[in-house]
Amino acid sequence: MAGITEPTPLITVITPTHDRRESVLRAVGSVLSQSMPRLEHIVVDDGSTDGTEAALARIQDPRLIYVGAKWRGANAARNAGIERARAPVVTFLDSDDVYLPHRLERTLACFDDNPTLQVLISSFVSLKGNRATNCVNRDAFVSPTMLERTLVAQTIFIAGSAITARREALLGIGGYDSDITRMQDRELLLRLARRHGARLSEDIDWTKYNSENSISGCRNGYVEAYANLMGKHPHIADAYPHIPPYMISRQIIADILRGRIPQAFEGYMANRSSKALGYSLPELMHGYVHGRRWRRDLYNEFRDKFGARPA
Repeated sequence: MAGITEPTPLITVITPTHDRRESVLRAVGSVLSQSMPRLEHIVVDDGSTDGTEAALARIQDPRLIYVGAKWRGANAARNAGIERARAPVVTFLDSDDVYLPHRLERTLACFDDNPTLQVLISSFVSLKGNRATNCVNRDAFVSPTMLERTLVAQTIFIAGSAITARREALLGIGGYDSDITRMQDRELLLRLARRHGARLSEDIDWTKYNSENSISGCRNGYVEAYANLMGKHPHIADAYPHIPPYMISRQIIADILRGRIPQAFEGYMANRSSKALGYSLPELMHGYVHGRRWRRDLYNEFRDKFGARPA
């Protein structure tokens, strides 16, 4: 109706996509059917050629905003969405994931209840084939130091669609790093942890669909990606000296146990040739023993402070 304007959104959802027309339509449907209607959903299309734009154009809902261009990967697309966001709170939804109906309502309630809250990490169900895994964090607020420690040790569940933050907090750290193509969510949270703590929510409020062609699901290239992450955060090797060799050795051992001997060798050589890693075999073995112990102690410390992880 002429003269009527839509109310300012309370939360912005950002979805980067590239040639995933059917899955992004499913993702958009899960957003527009939320129990909390005051939202905007910015879909940033990174040069799709599969009819994504035309399919989204058929959705007659002013809350859906299509941004089409050729960006420099998903992180640049996410940053374009952050820049365009009108709401003070920004959250993310990968194009192959789906929100549960209460996702945004309960997310906003957390921020409304705590005006100083800057970062929220929710829980989710991960679907891979016919297997469903509940990825549930303990309900807790963690300090910046504890957040960094849990991110380094990988003792909490994280994923892109689990992250919500105030827009100013995201702009304050420069958004996503466009040089990171894998582990980008962990990298973003590590930079946020320099300034902010985070609320962990045990509420399962979205579903992760593990696509066959997803970057995170590919075992090849893990060591190179981890080396890139350590290159961005060199203080980790100084503050947590056993963790990087533990993470690398754990990956190599997993490949060996699965009979992936060439991949294990490639991972070792990628480590040796990396300026950020470069661990010898004895250093990897030493790091595995001590890093595994440190990680277990951190897990126990977290459990003692915040309680057992929900089933």
